[in-house]
Amino acid sequence: MSQTGAPIDLSILMPAYNEERTIERAIEEVLAVEYPVKRFELLVVENGSTDATRERLLKREWPEPVRIIGVNPNRGKGGAVRTAIQAARGTYSVILDADLEYDASDIPSLIEPLLVGDAQAVFGVRGFSSHTSYGFWYVMGGKAVNLAANVLYNSWLSDITTCMKACSTDLYRSLDLRERSFTIDAEIPAHLLRRGIRIHEVPVRYRARSREEGKKLRASDGVRLLWTLVRCRVE
Repeated sequence: MSQTGAPIDLSILMPAYNEERTIERAIEEVLAVEYPVKRFELLVVENGSTDATRERLLKREWPEPVRIIGVNPNRGKGGAVRTAIQAARGTYSVILDADLEYDASDIPSLIEPLLVGDAQAVFGVRGFSSHTSYGFWYVMGGKAVNLAANVLYNSWLSDITTCMKACSTDLYRSLDLRERSFTIDAEIPAHLLRRGIRIHEVPVRYRARSREEGKKLRASDGVRLLWTLVRCRVE
């Protein structure tokens, strides 16, 4: 890691809402990864949690790459991501949830196509299997949203609702994102596709947690995702 004041190459954006079970380990896993850049930062947006997430973040003295941004009241995942994008100092930015469903060690594979100029945007594609998926209707709902996106935007994406999305920070800021909830996961690819940006896909590891472990998505979120895709297409 280079000295303080040197340019930051990568910003890792971590929205966190009611993640007291996982937040410390999520940060530790990010810090343990060897990234193909000289300097990175981790922006943790504490999104008005009602559990002990904030206390767990503040009780420890985190190393230099970690920046804690407090937001209150809760702004939804979309609001937290947009807050992180505006605060990011890195040339590139990648989103990573704090729930440990995704593996921080997959971030380098998302960043490398950007660094070598092979892609403008890179998504991490989840592989669902019996021991990693939340359930049948969760997977089928995701496939339905993917199909709708591919029809609406004449694309061929495998996993538009993946959390792990990477592109330059300037590109993120230019997308004029405004969704407050999980629907930002559909808004980002919708704006990219409308601009004619081809999205590079790489496989990532995934393990869905149970409702008891804190899974937040509901069936109604699928409807909201579809509506976001349509809104972005006709605007």
